[in-house]
Amino acid sequence: MTIKALDDIVKIAREKETRRLAVAAAADKPVLEAVKNAYKEGIIIPVLVGNKSEIEKICKEIDFDLNDIEIYNENNPALSSVKAVELIREGKADILMKGLVSTAPLLKAVLDKEKGLRKASTLSHFALIESPYYHKLIGVTDAAMNIAPEFTDKIHIINNAVEVYHRLGIKNPKVAIIGPLEVVNPKIESTTHAAMLNVMNKRGQIQGCIVDGPFAIDNAVSKEAAEHKGIVSDVAGDADILVAPDLNSGNVLYKTLMFMGGCTSAAVIMGAKVPVVLTSRADTDKSKMMSIALAAAM
Repeated sequence: MTIKALDDIVKIAREKETRRLAVAAAADKPVLEAVKNAYKEGIIIPVLVGNKSEIEKICKEIDFDLNDIEIYNENNPALSSVKAVELIREGKADILMKGLVSTAPLLKAVLDKEKGLRKASTLSHFALIESPYYHKLIGVTDAAMNIAPEFTDKIHIINNAVEVYHRLGIKNPKVAIIGPLEVVNPKIESTTHAAMLNVMNKRGQIQGCIVDGPFAIDNAVSKEAAEHKGIVSDVAGDADILVAPDLNSGNVLYKTLMFMGGCTSAAVIMGAKVPVVLTSRADTDKSKMMSIALAAAM
């Protein structure tokens, strides 16, 4: 199975049970516009937490009918995050979304050992990207969470990304471990990590995917470039997931694709008990909407 466009994610979400989306500190116009669009598509039911009067004011401005939509009044953004997490723990919501609250208090609520949504030992950012220059959707991780992941962190980051594909119905995604070159150089840690991850995958220690690397980015996404360098691999030129060596490279890759590559993305935080939609102010309206759709499709 191959997914070629983000619109296909919306179709997958429509075919599944409608999910309830808890928005923490929901009094944010761009977020509420994305929530409205997702609600109109029939893929989520909003549950809004935040300053009720501000939420109602914004929704009136954007013509968002709040009839039959639950609103929990909480003026403090950090406490809104705690309340949204509590609603998920109580089974009153299925997905968490960041509104007008800083990332730190939201993640603090998610990671609370007693009252949070911690599942895996590592949370990671995953972006599913539609490019006019690639033959299918491609995932990029991690562009927002893990600054300098250790080797074991990279295993969790891969598993989190692979879980997205499995939930979308793709059984054996191809994972490319990327870096500055396609050969192992003991002086470049990302290349030695890539080789170790490849061996672990071959020995069944990382399952449900095909892992190969190291790859320079051209070899991961271009069969022609890979063939030119004599690389024989099922992953080369056909990668489903690109795993960056660190936050610097992952973030630069992601934003370059968005702002210079003509791409659109859907992004979530994985590793918690539910997907977390954490969009940026710089994200387009379509990206915000597609991020909700990706979480719902899972």
